[in-house]
Amino acid sequence: MADSEDQVDLQSEKYEKHREAGDILAQVREETAERVEVGVSHLEIAEYAEDRIRELGGKPAFPVNISIDEEAAHATPSIDDDSTFGEEMVNLDIGVHVDGWLADTAITVDLSGTPELAEASEQALEAALEIVEPGVETGEIGAEIEDVIDGYGYNPVVNLTGHGLDHWEQHTSPNIPNRAVSQGTTLEVGDVVAIEPFATDGGGKVTEGATEEIFGLEREGTVRNRQAREALAQITDEFKTLPFATRWLETDRAEMALRRLKRNDIVHGYPVLQEDDGFLVSQKEHTVIVTEDGCEVTTQ
Repeated sequence: MADSEDQVDLQSEKYEKHREAGDILAQVREETAERVEVGVSHLEIAEYAEDRIRELGGKPAFPVNISIDEEAAHATPSIDDDSTFGEEMVNLDIGVHVDGWLADTAITVDLSGTPELAEASEQALEAALEIVEPGVETGEIGAEIEDVIDGYGYNPVVNLTGHGLDHWEQHTSPNIPNRAVSQGTTLEVGDVVAIEPFATDGGGKVTEGATEEIFGLEREGTVRNRQAREALAQITDEFKTLPFATRWLETDRAEMALRRLKRNDIVHGYPVLQEDDGFLVSQKEHTVIVTEDGCEVTTQ
């Protein structure tokens, strides 16, 4: 959160790096979404986006999330993943950082023949962006999101929220709810937030699935196993507190190394979050900087 309006220089290096991350991300999101077609490999899409981010001068802020149908978040391909897209609802959630300053965006590519569900989250985001300005409460943003999604006949996913972005931190305060809440946070000039409506034809609550391919550093620690030590050195040096994928680790036997680090509470996993089977989830997300008279969308 920014301290106060008169102390915030929106042209400072921090904000310029947020903008640079957003510019890279906007380009990568569009290029990647165009490549999502029936029969294309999940791993190919994830690696395309992550490699393209690096080519353009940024680094992935987290593994590309490719969520299918009932999945809402934290799904990413494994190292030898052979999954391909079918006639499904596909959510791409992509993040970029420049020297630890972040941008976060998401788009739904509908291959399922349910375009109204994708449109619901997209229009909810547009409505939310229109009211973002200093002094607005996050609960009011949630009310706009809920109202639009309800209007389409769907439910917002109420236990997923937008969030603040900070240096090397992908999820900080304030939370941006996807429904009306009475106790919100007031936005201030200089806040950098990701707003991400999720719409579903299900009940509107996600639960943890059995799969984990994304992890994050919990605390510093020591381990005796060589592969676990190598993995930990890469994690602390390269990813710091940002999420990473098993397939990013350069040590041999990476999965075993991660199991050891997890057992020692040095890393934690991010289980896939999902609606009930048979339902669909759509998502749209932009990152914004709150300005004196509204907001600047860095990922447009």
